[in-house]
Amino acid sequence: MESSELRDVVVAALLDVKGQHIESLDVTAQTDIADFMVVASGSSNRQVKALADNVIVEAKKAGTAPIGVEGQESGEWILIDLVDVIVHVMLPKVRDFYDLERLWSVTPGKSEGNVED
Repeated sequence: MESSELRDVVVAALLDVKGQHIESLDVTAQTDIADFMVVASGSSNRQVKALADNVIVEAKKAGTAPIGVEGQESGEWILIDLVDVIVHVMLPKVRDFYDLERLWSVTPGKSEGNVED
């Protein structure tokens, strides 16, 4: 599966569980570890966990199992490593603090922008 197709699976899985402020960042110019970073917010620890669980289920259905998942215990920030797509699901306060979009948007024009628009 192409990395852009996997990104689309991830975004659809996040939208299915009402993920908020979903951002897809093309990071090919910044790193070789992945092609895309997808960042989304959930309104509570429970929703963050549900969002991450749905991403994992839908990625597996599409033929890509995560090679790592971190943060499921606390539900404040869950990272899902799907090799070509890295997914960050966070509470808004955690997302604001770390500001990953700014960090990974070093090269102008590489951000794919807000998926919800």
